[in-house]
Amino acid sequence: MLINAESLLQYQRCKRRPFLDIHGDKSQRDAPNELLRKLQQDKIAHQLSALAQVTYDQPNYSYGNWENAEKATLELMQRGVEYIYKGVLSATYSEAYTLLSRPDLLVKRPGKSCFGDWMYVAASIELGKRPKQEYQVVAAFHTQVLATVQEFAPETAWLILRTKDRNYPVDLFKWMPRMQQILEEFIQVLELPNPPEVFIARQKCNLCHWYSQCYAIAQSEKHLSLVPGVTPIRYTQLQALAITTLESLANTNPSTLENLLGFDSEVAPKLVVQAQSALEKRPLILPYPLPIKDITFTAPIELYFDIEAQPDLDLNYLLGVLVVDRLANTEQFYSFLADKPEDEELVWQQFLDLVWQYPEAPIYHFCVYEVDTVKRLAKLYRTPYASVRPVLSRFVDVYEQLTQSVALPIESYALKAIARWLGFEWREKEASGAKCIYWYDQWLETGDRTLLEIIQSYNEDDCRATHRVKDWLVNFFQDEYGLRRA
Repeated sequence: MLINAESLLQYQRCKRRPFLDIHGDKSQRDAPNELLRKLQQDKIAHQLSALAQVTYDQPNYSYGNWENAEKATLELMQRGVEYIYKGVLSATYSEAYTLLSRPDLLVKRPGKSCFGDWMYVAASIELGKRPKQEYQVVAAFHTQVLATVQEFAPETAWLILRTKDRNYPVDLFKWMPRMQQILEEFIQVLELPNPPEVFIARQKCNLCHWYSQCYAIAQSEKHLSLVPGVTPIRYTQLQALAITTLESLANTNPSTLENLLGFDSEVAPKLVVQAQSALEKRPLILPYPLPIKDITFTAPIELYFDIEAQPDLDLNYLLGVLVVDRLANTEQFYSFLADKPEDEELVWQQFLDLVWQYPEAPIYHFCVYEVDTVKRLAKLYRTPYASVRPVLSRFVDVYEQLTQSVALPIESYALKAIARWLGFEWREKEASGAKCIYWYDQWLETGDRTLLEIIQSYNEDDCRATHRVKDWLVNFFQDEYGLRRA
């Protein structure tokens, strides 16, 4: 059986995925989504950018014909070419397994190998900006195969990251033993009769083509990974105590968990109440919530703020603000949109002009991104501190208010999950922040203005959803504490 670097990469993210990739029914896989396609396009663009700096040779072979591919790669290595793009090498690992390596680049260096007075080192062109463990383990995998083929073990491999100083050396003395340990664990998993236990981790799972299948299993089992706050580390600790069901977690004394890895005196009681909320299917007030006056505060005029960004361009192209006038009983949405990246400064100024029309109004947002972005834009465009500080002082994070005060019977504290639990629906059913990134890219390429209209609609609904969540939170606490006026 062939083991390649991609399988080892995915195994580090999810033990279940590579098992299903090898043994699963491929007809059960999800279709690729727009964000995955965009990431693939971005990786190709990054590779082309890196390759533009060098003159390289590429072995000629048909995909999947690894025997011919390896033969063509070895011929290039024997000739001593400087750079080899998408070479293919293999090494026997045991009677049952062969390691198949396809490093992005093989780079010629002085040394002694079976080819002569030169040897090669492996370089991986990765889309990330940090030298993650999974990247360095993959680099060590390529080097192990390379060392066998050229009969010389390099001390370093390289990552070519998406940063200004993008060449990062991989310390193989450190990462080779770790890679070998992960490889052994991976082989043990491959030899199991059934795939490893399902565990839903939203950020890692959402792009996986097995997500729907795994999520259906998790839902049918009421798996604890669907409880917000149950991380893989915490789940391992709960398993050791035989706490593997919603009921057992809901009935656990928090003091039992406080001193475990991943827990503390704040996390433990919150997690138990979260399980109780899911079990009872109703919202529950957390231990030690925020002061009631902070949660139940209502102003005559309130602003609700949401941003759409294109991270690859370091661009915040849409600043949306919903103005809610409770006295006049009106709602007005303002969409400050940069048709092109160079308009960012204009929409930033438009945003400031609007919020200064309501100098006393609190500015509600969901999560910290809006605060961080306002600070960044103020610095970027040299906005006087006196114009920005009073604005920032009015920001109120609805996410923080909610998650520090109440547990909801939901699987995620993302805005969509909370608002949909309250009955709110987005007009664009399939829209998301990730899809807006894709759509804005498409707008820049095609000039199709309907894409911008979809993004604006989505952004407005985000503001309205934040408004709905904030109002629900106020009403819930007023009801719980009997603060409603007759």
